[in-house]
Amino acid sequence: MTQAIIAHNVFKKFGKPDGSFWKHILKQNSNGQRPVVVAVDSVSFEVQEGEIFGVLGPNGSGKSTLIRLIATLLLPDKGEIKVFGYDVVQQPMEVQRLINRVSVEASFFKKLSPMENLLYGARLYGMNGRESRIRIEEILIRLGLKKRSIFKPMEEMSRGMQQKVAIARALLSRPRLLLMDEPTTGLDPRSKREVQSVIKELNQGSGTTILLTTHDMLEADNLCDRIAIIDSGKIVALDNPQGLKKIISSNGYEPTLEDVFLELTGKTLVKDEIYPLI
Repeated sequence: MTQAIIAHNVFKKFGKPDGSFWKHILKQNSNGQRPVVVAVDSVSFEVQEGEIFGVLGPNGSGKSTLIRLIATLLLPDKGEIKVFGYDVVQQPMEVQRLINRVSVEASFFKKLSPMENLLYGARLYGMNGRESRIRIEEILIRLGLKKRSIFKPMEEMSRGMQQKVAIARALLSRPRLLLMDEPTTGLDPRSKREVQSVIKELNQGSGTTILLTTHDMLEADNLCDRIAIIDSGKIVALDNPQGLKKIISSNGYEPTLEDVFLELTGKTLVKDEIYPLI
């Protein structure tokens, strides 16, 4: 099976204690230096083509940084990331042609409608205008937008509706790898289900590989083939949902994925303890 992502010993930190920029521009600590923050700490994993791979972790655990590294938006300090065989540092343009990304900070031209925003995106992808218009309408309606909303200004839409437009924009280019950073955050239960259904259809119908970060444990349990749990920049466990649950199951008790998450990322977790990676 083809490997969609290979990450080997990836390390990324922010801050530079001895740099004048950090000393004079950013807030200093008691020693007059900004402490280094390690966001991704020697992370290694592989994602197979056609897989929905989940990344779970507390706020600040390094999930979004990891996605930005894969998306070529950040450069790793150490280690290597390959997307379908292309190195994200040495061959970023090749990687960018194969991926798209949905994040909670998606931005738009708010005075324009979803159709106008997505047509602009389609032109950037070099797509035909007439075909793009048809495909945009199909995707937006499938995501639950009413036809009249497609032509209203984005500023009149709720945050949840705007998030659906962000997902539609990512689907336009038919990416082989879709990076989804908390795509259902802020959506109501119905909208969340609609988006989850589209994720499943995209994966099963088109074979699109999806890397998904989420705080919704039920979403991760239902959607993901395998899940990596990350804490303080390190992967502390990696397995399919059932395998993760077996880590803390005992005496007939069947834990939820939320139980596993709390156990592995809680204060009771022994420092530097790493559960076997499958």
